Amino acid sequence: MGAAVAAGAAAALTVTALATPAQSADAAAADVNVAKNAGFESGLSNWTCTANSGAAVTSPVHGGTKALKATPSGQDTAECSQVVSVKPNSTYKLSSWVQGSYAYLGVRGTGTTDVSTWTPGNSSWQQLNTTFTTGANSTSVTVYTHGWYGQSAYLVDDVSVFGPDGGGGTDPVEIPAVPSGLAAGTATSTSVDLSWSPVSTATGYTVYRDGTKVASPGGAATTVTGLAPDTTYSFQVSATNAAGESAKSTAVSVRTAKGGGDGDGGVVPKHALTGYWQNFDNGATVQKLRDVSPQYDIIAVSFADATSTPGRLAFTLDPAVGYASTADFKADIAAKHAAGKSVVLSVGGEKGSVAVNSDASATAFADSAYALMREYGFDGVDIDLENGLNPTYMTKALRLLSAKAGGKLVLTMAPQTIDMQSTSGAYFQTALNVKDILTVVNMQYYNSGSMLGCDGKVYSQGSVDFLTALACIQLEGGLDPSQVGLGVPASTRGAGSGYVAPSVVNNALDCLTRGTGCGSFKPSKTYPGLRGAMTWSTNWDATAGHAWSNAVGPKVHGLP
Repeated sequence: MGAAVAAGAAAALTVTALATPAQSADAAAADVNVAKNAGFESGLSNWTCTANSGAAVTSPVHGGTKALKATPSGQDTAECSQVVSVKPNSTYKLSSWVQGSYAYLGVRGTGTTDVSTWTPGNSSWQQLNTTFTTGANSTSVTVYTHGWYGQSAYLVDDVSVFGPDGGGGTDPVEIPAVPSGLAAGTATSTSVDLSWSPVSTATGYTVYRDGTKVASPGGAATTVTGLAPDTTYSFQVSATNAAGESAKSTAVSVRTAKGGGDGDGGVVPKHALTGYWQNFDNGATVQKLRDVSPQYDIIAVSFADATSTPGRLAFTLDPAVGYASTADFKADIAAKHAAGKSVVLSVGGEKGSVAVNSDASATAFADSAYALMREYGFDGVDIDLENGLNPTYMTKALRLLSAKAGGKLVLTMAPQTIDMQSTSGAYFQTALNVKDILTVVNMQYYNSGSMLGCDGKVYSQGSVDFLTALACIQLEGGLDPSQVGLGVPASTRGAGSGYVAPSVVNNALDCLTRGTGCGSFKPSKTYPGLRGAMTWSTNWDATAGHAWSNAVGPKVHGLP
């Protein structure tokens, strides 16, 4: 569906023109946006939409307080248009911001070559741009925007037809000037104070963090929260009023402070306890992050959401967890950082459907994971893909993420026992491929059945030998002891099978690190650098009165 198709089915707006190089400097200086009600602040005034397909909405908007939302139906493309006065033999710049499904922007009746441009859709605001020149006898043109047959709604905001006034004038309110003097004030580990010089014609401002809109203050100052500690961000600000939004200011770069307390998020202790926190209610005790026992050093938020784009992640708080707002959740993550804990986003789970099996999906994974880290303050990711993974592209995805996040990335994995029986397995290959950036592999020693140990013998789940003999495969298969942890259920209700008492876990830890407490299997050497243990989940642990973390936590933290 190209630009030629767009010209024939569109909604119209008529315009006045931009000076050509042959025109005088005085004429060029008079260039204005000749579109009326360009930001839809006055509803659909000056605009006509086919089949009553358009409406002014208050969210989402690009600038000001309103935008156009138009919905195609049947054979109607939801065209909205305006006739604008233009000067003959003049050049105009035509632009608008669009979002949603297929969106077209074009002009007809120019007296020369009518033009249009389009996009197949975007979940965020995207600017469409083109130029046109009027003919010798052209005094008006029709500017239009429309969607496409059978597609969903599209949004338009801040239309601009920039050029010489053709006699129709412009909106009495003009788009405000670009704010100047953007500066950063106090920067904590999770927030930054920003201020800038006021713009006299602005009624509000829009603050952008790394290109994403994060605040819409009414005055020339704001505090941006929900940031990650010891991280560099780029901020810009624009000014808005009824005519639309200015261009963005010069960027200012700010690095947040390191976390307080006993340490920073992203710094994992030598021996660590990992717990999965449930972002859902399945009958276990419902917790907020603040309720998670302080015994846990790494908290894996379960789980990221898959999207329609292969590899791309999203995250949505389940209302059942009870957070009043996303900001409240972010504040809990910041508090865990201040206490020296790490919070990672777990990808997968039993029903997880995230697939990374191409260059594009690897890039989508890394980009979206990093964006979520920046948005919420996550220290990294946990790979818990129980339906298989591609070692080539998952390795690429994790390396791309590491390049973005830097040396403090926390990267954990939770493969099933079958995944770690041999170094030729996809999960084991992936772990070895990223060994230099890998924090810990907490294999799930449950829901398994019998498996081979490193001595070639068969061991049944639910015993100290099962834990130690299978851990030995990883320890002797190329992983550093600091990258190996024992993953077990927190209670009998936490898994279908494989539960062992905390005392059995502690015996296994002693066996592997000190050579004591072993069963029939005793490793040929000890591994005092063993990272620790993991449980599913902090919620089931709380249901059982924190019996697991109160017993295993001190053991882990007391390892040699």
